[in-house]
Parts: sequence; structure tokens; C-alpha cells
Amino acid sequence: MSSNNPTEPIVSGDKADVERSLLGVNTRYIQEGDSVVRHHTQNITQEFLDDLKDSRNASDHAKEGEFMRVASIPVAVHEQWLREGFNLYEATGAEIVKRLSDQNLDGFMATNKRIG
Repeated sequence: MSSNNPTEPIVSGDKADVERSLLGVNTRYIQEGDSVVRHHTQNITQEFLDDLKDSRNASDHAKEGEFMRVASIPVAVHEQWLREGFNLYEATGAEIVKRLSDQNLDGFMATNKRIG
């Protein structure tokens, strides 16, 4: 598929790109000189952020069981972290919370409880 519209995602049809489009990540390929750059974007809605804020506020009074929702991290953020050498699936809860805080991404937190 080819497009002259720079805001329209260009999906090559390979399996990885199709999976990303299902996760809400748009992929565009941009020609820069002799190379092609892959650019990912993801729309984070206010509804998503409001839901996380409600979850954080409710966490103050909720008794947690064996598992609890700590954060909801968008795919685009996780992919950026992977490029930076941080694998979300190999990190502890405390490491994830610290990284969110260090990058001013506290809005993706789903609890006010201390994770440690």
C-alpha cells in the first residue's frame, strides 16, 4: 500500500505490523535519503487516562488480593523502553513504578499503593 498522506499509517502487511495495528499502534514508513525509517504512534485517549485515575483513587480504599493492577502501559511506551534496553516483562514492579515516575508517566499508574 502506498500513500502520499503523511498522517495515514502505511502497513506493509507483514505479521508484526498487522499485530501492532490490532494493538492500536499505527506504523508508518518514511523515506529519509537512502534509508527507510519505521515510525510508530499510538493514540492515548482521555478516557483511558481517566479510567486509570479512577482506579488510582479507588485503590486507597480497596483491599488487594494476591494480584493487583499496578499500571497500564501503552504498547508504544513499552516498545520505546525495549529500544532503551528496559524489558517490562523482566522488571520488578518497583522498577516499573520507578521508571514511570522518572519519566513523568505517573498517569499510567493504576494504584496509589506502594510497590516494593
